[in-house]
Amino acid sequence: MSCCCPKSPDPSSEGRRCFLSQVVAALFAGVALAGPALSALLTFLNPLREKTAAGKLVRLTELAALPEDGTPRKFPVIADRSDAWNRFPREPVGAVYLRRVGKQVEAFNVVCPHAGCFIAYEAKENIFFCPCHTGRFELNGKRMGSTSPSPRDLDSLQVELRSNEVWVKFENFQTNTPNKKPLA
Repeated sequence: MSCCCPKSPDPSSEGRRCFLSQVVAALFAGVALAGPALSALLTFLNPLREKTAAGKLVRLTELAALPEDGTPRKFPVIADRSDAWNRFPREPVGAVYLRRVGKQVEAFNVVCPHAGCFIAYEAKENIFFCPCHTGRFELNGKRMGSTSPSPRDLDSLQVELRSNEVWVKFENFQTNTPNKKPLA
């Protein structure tokens, strides 16, 4: 075996010195490579650590676009969307029912809290209706009937009025759970 250590008068200590210098060299090499390797790993995984756009305020419409009689209107939510490594500017990410109640605006996610189907507004009956389980909801989002399969009322969303513009904090929630839990 060839060794980089200088020859010593005692042949029995030569192997130990060589081994020690190789261990020290390996440690220095490991420390020198750890920084760039960790930096590359963090850069690669960074998109997975970024916060999602869920829960951000999104401008949906003008207040004048909502009927004063409280009739709900459906509006698409257009926002920047991204997955782990791709960004999609100005994409449809969901929809919301808005209705004017006096000087306030109520917002409900169009996804049924039972099984994730899209609810519809039934103008004839003046209710929200889920076609998947025939669930019925009042205009204020409350479940109708004591036997409703939906575990909770419609998912209401936070609304802000900014100089006659309607802004909504858009979020999707877990379905088929009794409590409103935002999706990540």
